Amino acid sequence: MTSAPAVQRPGAWLDLDGAVGVLRLDRPPLNVLDRAAQYALRAAAEQAAADERVRAVVLYGGPGAFSAGADIKEMAAMTHADMVRHAAVLQGAFDAVAAIPKPVVAAINGPALGGGCELALTADARICGSEARLGLPEILLGVIPGAGGTQRLPRLIGPARAKELIFTGRQVGADEALGLGLVDQVVPAEEVLPSALRWARRFEKGPALALHAAKTAVDQGLAGDLAAGLSVERSVFAALFATEDRLTGMRSFAADGPGRATFDGR
Repeated sequence: MTSAPAVQRPGAWLDLDGAVGVLRLDRPPLNVLDRAAQYALRAAAEQAAADERVRAVVLYGGPGAFSAGADIKEMAAMTHADMVRHAAVLQGAFDAVAAIPKPVVAAINGPALGGGCELALTADARICGSEARLGLPEILLGVIPGAGGTQRLPRLIGPARAKELIFTGRQVGADEALGLGLVDQVVPAEEVLPSALRWARRFEKGPALALHAAKTAVDQGLAGDLAAGLSVERSVFAALFATEDRLTGMRSFAADGPGRATFDGR
């Protein structure tokens, strides 16, 4: 694995592993997301989005912890006025990960709590180790999730289940998270990163523009009603007929059957 040429800041950075970008949280021991790490996270996400060599992304915090969330000591010193100014920065960092126009999987070891859980929610899929713990404990501090948790979690697992987790602040283990639909796969701890890389590598040679369109249709469709979602789908579907990949895929299908096309992302 080699480092991608880009801005690297304490807290998060991007590696290239073939065509997979590994967005690493790097603030040991628990990858607490202070303000500097939030800025670094946004920079790494924007790099992953812009780099045409990156065809899929793995979010990874290391073998010991995904992220224990925000820096509570830093937050405790902030005033109302401070947070009014900073809330958009906080959400913006997570939104930048959610907006990566490529398949994204979170590889979760250890705790993914508070902001760490909210970060995992920005991914398209989540693979966790058998010892992982996930939750949104902000209510125990007298606040609520502020980096997307109250919005992304209900869309993922339904409002009643999401409210129970948010109202109580309780943590769930890997098996319960799987049963809730909060994660998609549970593996032994040492298999988390390899499993996530295997998930991501399925898209290394896929039709990048069609994958972007599919992600856009699903994500934007969930933000509105069915009619609005169908309008988004219709628009991005039609747009793909201007791409070379569409011609390649359809001609390959006609000549050789499905699954044999070689796409170049144009």
